[in-house]
Amino acid sequence: MKRGKKYLEAAKLIDSTKKYAVDEAVSLVKKTSFVKFDATVEAAFRLNLDPRKAEQNLRGALVLPYGTGKVSRVVVIAQGEKAKEAELAGADFVGAAELIQKIGAGWFEFDVMVATPDMMGQLGKLGRILGPKGLMPNPKTGTVTLDVTKAVKDIKNGKIEYRTDKVGNIHAPIGRVSFTDDKLVANLHALHETLARLKPTTVKGTYMKNITISSSMGPGIKVDEESLKVVK
Repeated sequence: MKRGKKYLEAAKLIDSTKKYAVDEAVSLVKKTSFVKFDATVEAAFRLNLDPRKAEQNLRGALVLPYGTGKVSRVVVIAQGEKAKEAELAGADFVGAAELIQKIGAGWFEFDVMVATPDMMGQLGKLGRILGPKGLMPNPKTGTVTLDVTKAVKDIKNGKIEYRTDKVGNIHAPIGRVSFTDDKLVANLHALHETLARLKPTTVKGTYMKNITISSSMGPGIKVDEESLKVVK
């Protein structure tokens, strides 16, 4: 892949053969961000997983201590009292059959969808549309629930979803370049701790092969996992 001049200049600041202590890696991710906007900082975990095995196909969600720097637009598919609860919790859009129809017609002005279990039958017909976009509600990520108040508030407060890709890697945002170093370290630590806790018992050998952080369009910086284990 041909890289731009700014990327190549940023990459010169990094030793690609080195794994940096988390504090140093976070400092570098800021120095190597060259875009004119407040770039997202993303973590990538290369895991020794085989997603074809059900128990190794990790998927879930967690609320980062300091959020992601982005306030997500939340749509809730619910009716009756649950719809009222969603509105009071701060959902951006709330509805039932009419909203499902609107989405089916091509409306996607939202980032996350929450649904109550009783609405999943109607939502199922949109699986082919919502699935590829990563918008289909799922009990594993807490987006199919009767506690819509908690679901909406968690998402608004920086909840992220994670799942293994085809080769067992997990990518997730951990904040913005404008965050303080401490906040980025704390968010990365929370994600690392969650994934470490979820290590399947069937994994043989090294579980976390590599951890990398990068800013939007910026070069990757390898993180020493041992330094993450001592973060408080």
